[in-house]
Amino acid sequence: MQLRDRVELAVRRWHAFELLHGGDPVVDYDCAPTTQDIDPYPDRFAALDELLEFRLQAEEGTALATSLEAHTAYLSALLGQQSSFQDYIMHTQGCGAIGWSSEYVEYRGWLARESLAGIGVEWNSYTRTRLRELEGEVPVGDVGAIIREYADKFEPSIRELTGAAAEFELNIENVETDAYWSYWLDGAGRNARLRINLANASFTTVEAYRFALHEVLGHALQYANLAHTAEKTAVDWPRLLAIHCPQQVLFEGLGQVLPLVASPDDELVRARTKLDHYLQLVRAEFHVMVNQGMSIIDCRDYAINRVPFWPPKSVASDLTDRSRNPQLRTYLWAYPAGIDWFVRLHETAGTLLAEVLRDAYQRPLSPGELQQRWPSGPTIGGDA
Repeated sequence: MQLRDRVELAVRRWHAFELLHGGDPVVDYDCAPTTQDIDPYPDRFAALDELLEFRLQAEEGTALATSLEAHTAYLSALLGQQSSFQDYIMHTQGCGAIGWSSEYVEYRGWLARESLAGIGVEWNSYTRTRLRELEGEVPVGDVGAIIREYADKFEPSIRELTGAAAEFELNIENVETDAYWSYWLDGAGRNARLRINLANASFTTVEAYRFALHEVLGHALQYANLAHTAEKTAVDWPRLLAIHCPQQVLFEGLGQVLPLVASPDDELVRARTKLDHYLQLVRAEFHVMVNQGMSIIDCRDYAINRVPFWPPKSVASDLTDRSRNPQLRTYLWAYPAGIDWFVRLHETAGTLLAEVLRDAYQRPLSPGELQQRWPSGPTIGGDA
């Protein structure tokens, strides 16, 4: 058995242990599903010991080595290791966690406010409410059907843009759980599962469109095509995708910007993308702050000063997730790091974006591989 396959078996055993003991899943999407019976590790240390041994055997700089670096860093954090924020993000997401300058964040805020003003939305404590009124609320019970409708409409153009040839099945489930997420996509092979958390979910027509492009034609189609590629060729990358690993910057960056790529002239989509870009940069600011020891009160006040329509309850939850939860402490960094790089790539108006999109549906690119494709581009993770 080659090293990649032994690593994948080890990750499956660790994943089985976590599920057996009530932990978060390790594998987010399985691009090489198997019917093999999986024997869970007896404990997390057994998993860590074997993964560390495999890390010594993996060739430096390969996709397998970077994946093992992420797995061992995350598993060590689950066991209680207290790593610095910079080291933890570099070892997991594969990029820096410096963040962006205050001037740059303010510039992106100005662009967001200007775009919102263009559609008649003022910047104040009611911005979110006004924007949702303008976009039109969607009854929660209708969300699944509307998402499918948008996905069906735009699927041909996204396939042409990305070169994705794989077929996939999408199962949409309504659930109600006490979790931070409103929706989540996972799955195996050509079968994707989209769960909508009724406890948190609330959609407008524009959000349903963006959701269809991000989750269905971004994640589901992309993952299915990666699985299709892995079936046809002997790929050198690990086929078990996990949100604490370096490809997540690609997945979340692409997913957040794909709605704009598909509908560049839609004023509402453009405004929402610019707003999301700014909000992710602000989240990145207090993500860094709270992990560098700034007081919670100062973090809260900073966030609400930047974004007057954020309720303190949401800020409190976000701060906890980004500092106390080993999984979210790394995963949530993928959103600002990803959207900033892809927005700026989209703004270049060149052919490189199309090239990156086609590559990204064939291989889960790391931040390092993205930057190799755009050497003159911005540093992923910020350069403040």
